[in-house]
Amino acid sequence: MNFKNLSVAVAAVALLVSGAGFGNSAKAEPITYTLDPNHTNVVWQANHFGFSNPSGKLVKVSGEVTLDEKNPDKSSVHAIINTASNETGSSVFNEHLAADKFFNSQKFPTAEFKSTKVELTGKDTAKVTGDLTFLGVTKPVMLDVKLNKIGENPISKLPTVGFSAKTTVKRSDFGMDYFVSTPEKPGVSDDVEISIETEANKQPVMN
Repeated sequence: MNFKNLSVAVAAVALLVSGAGFGNSAKAEPITYTLDPNHTNVVWQANHFGFSNPSGKLVKVSGEVTLDEKNPDKSSVHAIINTASNETGSSVFNEHLAADKFFNSQKFPTAEFKSTKVELTGKDTAKVTGDLTFLGVTKPVMLDVKLNKIGENPISKLPTVGFSAKTTVKRSDFGMDYFVSTPEKPGVSDDVEISIETEANKQPVMN
């Protein structure tokens, strides 16, 4: 099963923002937000021999999002995903996916996403293209991103931005071709759907 991510995430990402939407203030300076590990995850889903569509969640994601309201296309995201942090609800399945036929977490403990392009598609939506490095292979990935909210977090009191992102990737592009489904031989789907949910906070300046 493959994911993206990212993430971070993941994933991913996003971009330019103001109180009402992306890129509304021409005077704003770029702001860098740190991904909140407690409110960031990458969820994957794939078809299993046509019987079901199991999913898992990669829960350890770190990185930064830089939002440039004046020049939205210069916004960026950099996320690192811990591939051993996969949670499926079954410890046996977690270990199976962490092995060399899938995530190969011992040899490749992290995946990395670096954005290369941001394109606004609406007041609070954008397409974010970037390079995903997974299992030692780097491929371009495009995320459909929606800005959810920007404002002060009522708990931490920190400036916070939250967004959702989705994409679909082919796991075989990254060399994860174990039991890939074909018309002649059913298996585990090559296409893997990825959903990213994240919050990022502007950290206080330390004196």
